[in-house]
Amino acid sequence: MKIEGWTFILGFVFYSLVGGGYWWFSRDEVGTTLLLLTGALAFLVAFYTLYTAKRVYPRPEDRQDGEIDEADPEYGFFSPNSWWPLVVGLGAAGIALGLVFAVWFVVLSVAVLMFGVIGWLFEYYRGEFAR
Repeated sequence: MKIEGWTFILGFVFYSLVGGGYWWFSRDEVGTTLLLLTGALAFLVAFYTLYTAKRVYPRPEDRQDGEIDEADPEYGFFSPNSWWPLVVGLGAAGIALGLVFAVWFVVLSVAVLMFGVIGWLFEYYRGEFAR
């Protein structure tokens, strides 16, 4: 986790310097605030990863003598093909558009969103992918 932490420290330094330079040349409060908050977010992630790296056993990526065979070969289960995230995304986009244009579209989009979430949740409990 040390590599990730130092990468985010570099992001913190970069965004802080860019935010300072942006303020110096433009005097724009909004852009400067966003750049400095991006740096603060990078610092937050860096602090967490470096703090956690001190408390856990060093991974093979963090040691100089680490071998590829020591890494965890199982990274988890990833769905090969699923259309449910598309349905969930369409439902969420429909809710956002419905808030702008019409209340009835929000109601319809909430139904689509719930249908997509339930379908995604129970995807591997029915059909050809059931275990």
